[in-house]
Amino acid sequence: MTTDISQIDLNATYSYADYLTWNFKERIELIMGKIFKMSPAPAMKHQRIAFRLTMAVGNFFEKHPCQVFFAPFDVRLTVKDKKTNKDIQTVVQPDICVICDESKLDKRGCLGSPDLVIEILSPGNSKKEMKQKFQVYEASGVREYWLVEPKDCCVFIYTLNEEGKYIGHRPMTDDEIMYSHIFPEMKIDLAVIFEGMVEDEFEND
Repeated sequence: MTTDISQIDLNATYSYADYLTWNFKERIELIMGKIFKMSPAPAMKHQRIAFRLTMAVGNFFEKHPCQVFFAPFDVRLTVKDKKTNKDIQTVVQPDICVICDESKLDKRGCLGSPDLVIEILSPGNSKKEMKQKFQVYEASGVREYWLVEPKDCCVFIYTLNEEGKYIGHRPMTDDEIMYSHIFPEMKIDLAVIFEGMVEDEFEND
């Protein structure tokens, strides 16, 4: 078991089989075989938004068969039928995810794409969420992807089309009621989600 991240080559390409042999203090994600370090601890603004969204989404799914999970929770994204530990090269920890197919769940988390993934941007992870994760969520078939921007108090929503490509919808702002395109009955008051969020707090994160 490797316990120090300095012992491995961060430029190399790895698989989930390698991931299982690591026990680092740092939180990491594996995206297309490359290691990405996560922030040591989410900032207060990030945590408040994550908690409120988890409550709102969780309350809706209390009466539905789908299940809601929040980070840290490993999601192993697969390519086609390659599902062995050596084949899998992407292991992410979404802030929030919704999984409707119970067969994808096991003792290690989720094997396969969630139906809905929610990621909250922060100064240290915006590039990763907006580029690498967007690509892997699209390629692996995540049906709907929410990208939450705390700084501007808005949410960007992407849904897969018939060709398996993300279609971007109009950004939703903090004075609107947002709804999911794949779960249209789920409506979230963004004024509640972003309540008390101020520019100075984000800049001090």
